[in-house]
Amino acid sequence: MVIRGLRQSYSLDILLEVAQLARSTYYYHEKRLTKADKYGIAKETVTAIYHENKGRYGYRRITEELGHRGFPLNHKTVQRLMKQLGLVCRVRMKKYRSYKGEVGRIAPNLLERNFEAEKPNQKWVTDVTEFSLFGQKLYLSPILDLCSRDIVSYTISDRPVLSMVTQMLDKAFVKISDETNLILHSDQGWQYQHKQYQRMLKEKGIRQSMTAKAIVWITL
Repeated sequence: MVIRGLRQSYSLDILLEVAQLARSTYYYHEKRLTKADKYGIAKETVTAIYHENKGRYGYRRITEELGHRGFPLNHKTVQRLMKQLGLVCRVRMKKYRSYKGEVGRIAPNLLERNFEAEKPNQKWVTDVTEFSLFGQKLYLSPILDLCSRDIVSYTISDRPVLSMVTQMLDKAFVKISDETNLILHSDQGWQYQHKQYQRMLKEKGIRQSMTAKAIVWITL
């Protein structure tokens, strides 16, 4: 870059001699500097999407939006471009650790790691995820159908309270009939060990299933 800037005032031979740089090496880097950035427009679009969504989109959601706008890049490329641009998602998500009690004491593991379902409303899974959004903690409690991978219902709360889970069940129950005999699977979180949660499932005719602690079942 120094040689490039001084070429208007000094001969290239003198500059290369002072810098002890081979001519071939200089031209190699000169070519790289003058080569057009093939991701130039994509970078502009990535930056626009990021700011349009107030920094809430990570590389996966930006990858999806880029596809809608005619830039079919893979997520690894988008992740690299965001790193180059200094764009960091302001939303932090992590598994909410709500385990209490003894493993397997409340309900058996009816899924046994079989996460496929032949028809809707046969196997549901639920979990609680903690988000940090601009310094504020939020908790997401969804139910996912393992057949369609659709979200059956969800609630969001600023505290991980029992009502967040029971309201999620109320929303889901209006979509199905009684005595469906479907499986609703969760971890060993205290909400799922609560008597009210267990009673709601039993009254609806849903079989409760639980796995060992610290396993995440839902990826959004």
